[in-house]
Amino acid sequence: MTGIELTSSAFEDHAMIPRRHALEGQNVSPPLTWSGVPDEAVELALLCEDPDAPSGTFVHWLVTGIDPHADGLPAGETTPGSHPHRNGFGESGWGGPLPPVGDDAHRYYFRLYALPAPVSVPDAATSDQAHQVLDRQQLASGTLVGLYRR
Repeated sequence: MTGIELTSSAFEDHAMIPRRHALEGQNVSPPLTWSGVPDEAVELALLCEDPDAPSGTFVHWLVTGIDPHADGLPAGETTPGSHPHRNGFGESGWGGPLPPVGDDAHRYYFRLYALPAPVSVPDAATSDQAHQVLDRQQLASGTLVGLYRR
């Protein structure tokens, strides 16, 4: 399986996510760029989750139906025709980092999946539900990890 290179101009891999992207900031999704999507991809899906959340892995962002010819997402946007799902806060689209005050920095895993066909993921999918579909069907994926601490 080939890998997708996923990056952000807002933060480096395993570095701090700026407050602008946090729920307590402007709550704007970070800009993302990628390369290495296989030609046979029909759809891309993006998942951002926090495995360090006190109640278990928390979904901050799930978007399916992303155009496989897109090479990124500007800050605060998704591609036309894509489907932003409800996040763990119960809102559609991006829900920025908001770890408990005093916790060590939480890790936010951004994963981009290249898929061979459109996928069906529940609108308010848990992390496990999303992984059951996306991990099984992926042609390739890429991961970027951001950190955030209050």
